[in-house]
Amino acid sequence: MDNMNTTSKNVLGSDVEIKGNIKFTGELAFDGKLDGEIHTDGTLHLGDSAVVNGNITAQSVIVRGKINGNITAKEKIEIKGKTELFGDIRATKLAIEEGVTFVGKTEVNPNKVAPTAPPLRPADAPKPPEPLKAR
Repeated sequence: MDNMNTTSKNVLGSDVEIKGNIKFTGELAFDGKLDGEIHTDGTLHLGDSAVVNGNITAQSVIVRGKINGNITAKEKIEIKGKTELFGDIRATKLAIEEGVTFVGKTEVNPNKVAPTAPPLRPADAPKPPEPLKAR
């Protein structure tokens, strides 16, 4: 009987350098250097020595290392301690550990709520024009 796991787990170690895009299914543990983008419907694990210059789109991402680019995850982004992340992140769930350097904007929207305009405060409401004064 065959005991093969149906999900594939790929590993690219710290000695790997890639210029170009990576696309995969399943799981990838990446600890090398990448100048390009990563696209997957699976899970990406970035290791402590990972250096990524490019955007990441995935189902879930566990972030370590140095990332210079935006990260979008359909499910969850976990940013581990000592990570350096320069870029915007967007996910349904977000976890950030202590000791992270993060410069960018976040959008965490677990219920996929559409943004609505905030209500006008009285000070912000338009004022009626003042009547002209006769001289």
